Amino acid sequence: MTRISVVTGAASGIGKATKELLEQRGGRVIGVDIHGTDVTADLSTPAGRTALVQGVRDLAGQVDAVYAVAGLATPTPATVAVNFFGTVATLDGLRPLLAGSPSPRAVLVSSMAALMPSDPDLVSLLTAGDEAASLARAEVLAREPETTGGLIYASTKLALSRWVRRQAATPEWAGAGIPLNAVAPGIIATPMTAGLIDTAEGREALLAMVPMPLNGIAEPIAVARLLAWLGGEENTHLCGQVVYIDGGSDAVLRGDSVW
Repeated sequence: MTRISVVTGAASGIGKATKELLEQRGGRVIGVDIHGTDVTADLSTPAGRTALVQGVRDLAGQVDAVYAVAGLATPTPATVAVNFFGTVATLDGLRPLLAGSPSPRAVLVSSMAALMPSDPDLVSLLTAGDEAASLARAEVLAREPETTGGLIYASTKLALSRWVRRQAATPEWAGAGIPLNAVAPGIIATPMTAGLIDTAEGREALLAMVPMPLNGIAEPIAVARLLAWLGGEENTHLCGQVVYIDGGSDAVLRGDSVW
């Protein structure tokens, strides 16, 4: 039976690579993005999140896998709205459509940036699910885009990783037979990072902060392959894991401190 998957951020980068890979393997994929795919939805707004769920429901009453890939990396409140609240709304909103699948799966994209400096106040507000207060805090941080503004992205990804850890084993997910996990990429060659890695100097500077001793900067397909396995039928017991696909950044930066 053909598996039906939903991929957000499907118009470019990791989302596009994931959509194409799943289709090459014979699946049906409903792509979601702000343009250029099956369902048009702006995940920075409540209306856009509603449009996502309704658009998917109109195209398929039931789905087998949800890949929440969409994200931003700008030092702005929009990054908070899309990365955290848009991702959570995607997964919570589409969870009922997974209920009828014989092998439902859900995966989101976090980042190794979760290991980088973040803003404790913003992380706490995100973890509490307070969107209004989170956006207000992000507004304050964004006033200094080169310093505090840079904490916004890492904060959203740290909060997402915590959300997965806290939600995956609950009755709504594991109790309903739905493995919920995350991937945490290192530097990936996507439109999001193009401005940072288009020169040798830029690549060297970024890799000094995000060391990737195994094969360096990755192409989106590397992450897509991992996402496809996590969202596939073979993944029956991985639950609440944040899998780093980062060329070794996690191992270099944290070493054995996590053990």
